Amino acid sequence: MRRDQDMDSWRYEEENAVGMFGSDEDAGTQIPTQIQSLVEGSGTVMVSEYKPVPDVDYLQVCNLSALFLWFLVIEITIGHLLMLLDANTMPYVNELLAIQQQGPRNIGFFGTRNMGFMHQQLIEILSYALVITKNHIYTSGASGTNAAVIRGALRAERPELLTVILPQSLKKQPPESQELLSKVKTVIEKPHNDHLPLIEASRYNMEMVANVAIGDVELRLCNMDIISHVQQVICFAFHDSRLLMETCQEAKNLRKIVTLFYLD
Repeated sequence: MRRDQDMDSWRYEEENAVGMFGSDEDAGTQIPTQIQSLVEGSGTVMVSEYKPVPDVDYLQVCNLSALFLWFLVIEITIGHLLMLLDANTMPYVNELLAIQQQGPRNIGFFGTRNMGFMHQQLIEILSYALVITKNHIYTSGASGTNAAVIRGALRAERPELLTVILPQSLKKQPPESQELLSKVKTVIEKPHNDHLPLIEASRYNMEMVANVAIGDVELRLCNMDIISHVQQVICFAFHDSRLLMETCQEAKNLRKIVTLFYLD
């Protein structure tokens, strides 16, 4: 009789505890009651794994925020580039902005190997933006500008819209360039230039026919090959970058649209 009274008292205490603190299912961890301890033993503990419900609205807001920040970075980048330009270079900016108004194009990228991390990031963003808008990018395999162009184009995941033309065979490129080029679908090699120093195989001179030896005239020059495939040339150079200045001038002579960004 007394045992029945004690059990009734325990049940009453349990109900009060549930009313005050909520059920064990709500809390996520189940602690055995006094009755369970008496019947099943005090060593029995039931624990349910805590499974937080994903906050879908929060995730959507995060994704939208990330997308907004990405477009904001692009706008800031374009604004930064425009601030670096003077009035004399604005016509070239207008040519660059007119690319999309006239539909996708074949665009060749040239530039110096010696540039800072920030400039490389800007070039990556530009290359990425041009590829996702269906422009076909042509460039070479050197470090600096070329590497930044390749990285940006690869991020767009449109491998058919990136072509890399090398001055020599792939095996003659520096190890870091070979690693990056291994991810490119279309790489055009020139193994017949492997016997030349890389700088000679890469360069060209507008006045070569008049001023240099016949042996140099026979070189199949990488920059001219790229120009022959494109309608637009984008170049990143310093004012004293003689080779790049000549490249841009030759592209203009061939009636290509040339957009030149100075880094100094």
